[in-house]
Amino acid sequence: MHIGTPLSTTATRVMLLGAGELGKEVIIALQRLGVEVIAVDRYENAPGHQVAHRACTINMADPVELRELIEKERPHLLVPEIEAIATDTLAELEAEGLTRIIPVARATQLTMNREGIRRLAAEELGLSTSQYRFANSLEELQAAADEIGYPCIIKPVMSSSGKGQSTARDAKGIPACWKYAASGGRVDQGRVIVEQMIDFDYEITLLTVRAIGMDGNIETTFCEPIGHIQQKGDYVESWQPQAMSDTAISKAQDIARKVTANLGGQGLFGVELFIKGDEVYFSEVSPRPHDTGMVTMTTQWQNEFELHARAILGLPVDTSLRSAGASAVIYGQHDARGIAFEDVDKALQVPQTEVRLFGKPEAFLRRRMGVALSYGEDTDECRQRAKQAASLVKPVILPESRGDALNWCG
Repeated sequence: MHIGTPLSTTATRVMLLGAGELGKEVIIALQRLGVEVIAVDRYENAPGHQVAHRACTINMADPVELRELIEKERPHLLVPEIEAIATDTLAELEAEGLTRIIPVARATQLTMNREGIRRLAAEELGLSTSQYRFANSLEELQAAADEIGYPCIIKPVMSSSGKGQSTARDAKGIPACWKYAASGGRVDQGRVIVEQMIDFDYEITLLTVRAIGMDGNIETTFCEPIGHIQQKGDYVESWQPQAMSDTAISKAQDIARKVTANLGGQGLFGVELFIKGDEVYFSEVSPRPHDTGMVTMTTQWQNEFELHARAILGLPVDTSLRSAGASAVIYGQHDARGIAFEDVDKALQVPQTEVRLFGKPEAFLRRRMGVALSYGEDTDECRQRAKQAASLVKPVILPESRGDALNWCG
């Protein structure tokens, strides 16, 4: 394979559909390998827009808009990074040979709809999952929840980062859960999944990489398991490695290998699993870097973004661990545009820590605006340092007329 020169006739062009904080890091990894990158998102000045060669703002769920842009840019590789995409259009473009979808169009169709991936895992592959039902109305949801039992988890079939996800403790909470799911879905289909709540010991993300090996065939390799804590379906901290029994690790890798092999293609997959003793239950899979995997920016020789970039380009990968580490989320704490961050210097005084601020143009109270990272020998110590550093970063609202940012930096 070859890689051309960006912004020339020989350029190797990659288009990312979704340019948030994860897409931004993928773009940086691709550019370090000499790739020309087009970043696409639904809002202007998204984090990935700020570092790409070209930035485009469209409604990616609109098949006409999406096709027009792809036909104009003619990317060699098309990398979906979010759920709200007209995936049927991707399948058409792949069939026409216009571009190569990462990992493949079928994988994007299945994984960006919880119904597709859950039916694949449980009904086709026979993997252990929680009990589940689907509902198209409040009445169906009520009946499904009564059948599954309480407490149960309710999610839109299409959403990300916990948006629209809630827990019903009893039948009285079902109407509120239905309303919340409708507001949180990336694409409003009026359809939800009701899941049994498993009494698991912990949950992990197993980053699974399908890349070209030395013999020219696709090989599957795994990063060390990542433990994480979620609140309302959105991760708040993660650490690597998560201690697991040999039996549980073997079962987790077997599940991840079966799911990703069925989906096919090349790239990094984030496989979410519940662990109860030595038992492992499949939860979800994302055919792209995972938010909990941001911890790999401080733990691995090649982080999840570099692994994804290398794998999709057909380059060798190395999933080995460099050190233990942890990440903790920095929230916006305000509903405002153009916020500032104070006391970053204090956060970086915490030993063996790093801070990543994503550059999102608009903040919300619970929007992820950055992440604190810590590395070391002990995950518990790393978790404490990461959370301490994250807590020291103070998002603030400044008067629009204030223009002394350069003086701060100086």
